[in-house]
Amino acid sequence: MAPAESSREENVYMAKLAEQAERYEEMVEFMEKVVKAVDAEELTVEERNLLSVAYKNVIGARRASWRIISSIEQKEESRGNEDHVSMIKEYRESKVFYLKMKGDYHRYLAEFKTGAERKEAAESTLLAYKSAQDIALAELAPTHPIRLGLALNFSVFYYEILNSPDRACNLAKQAFDEAISELDTLGEESYKDSTLIMQLLRDNLTLWTSDIRDDGGDEIKEAPKKEGEDQ
Repeated sequence: MAPAESSREENVYMAKLAEQAERYEEMVEFMEKVVKAVDAEELTVEERNLLSVAYKNVIGARRASWRIISSIEQKEESRGNEDHVSMIKEYRESKVFYLKMKGDYHRYLAEFKTGAERKEAAESTLLAYKSAQDIALAELAPTHPIRLGLALNFSVFYYEILNSPDRACNLAKQAFDEAISELDTLGEESYKDSTLIMQLLRDNLTLWTSDIRDDGGDEIKEAPKKEGEDQ
């Protein structure tokens, strides 16, 4: 058995174990490794189902959390508890995180789909990323790791799926420049995550601007898979 095939089967097996243990974040990570390993091949029916189950559960948990927070916020606003409302608004980042994750999910589908299915996945990705971007630009600081992670993965989508290197570079550069200009305001809590993603943005910019027709020897960077950002 070839090493790549062995690694693929191992990741599928680990994804199944993660599903049984209800560790869906880890299940997503294993299935992303499978997607990257298949290259030009199609995922099997089993692999597609595992990928879908993983993201459905991760996203479902985020959606449930966001609905609860939104409901509490509305109640506090109706009671005039401004201090509580202010605290609740801090959870708005969860909506950006959820929409970004939704975009990531459809982007992974677009990587191996073809024809009309690929187009549909790409359109769903674009819609999710743009919705997340609208909220992030209005409510999250340029140095916020979730906003930076969104910009990173959105730019990868433009480059890899839409074959639009100019848009990819513009988005990545704008996010990087805006974060740099406010770097002195970055808190210690998110400094490590934010600067890591900024480095990934810069790495991609260097790769894309130096030679967008490169032979593919360099790996395009995406946001690390953890809340704190990620993604």
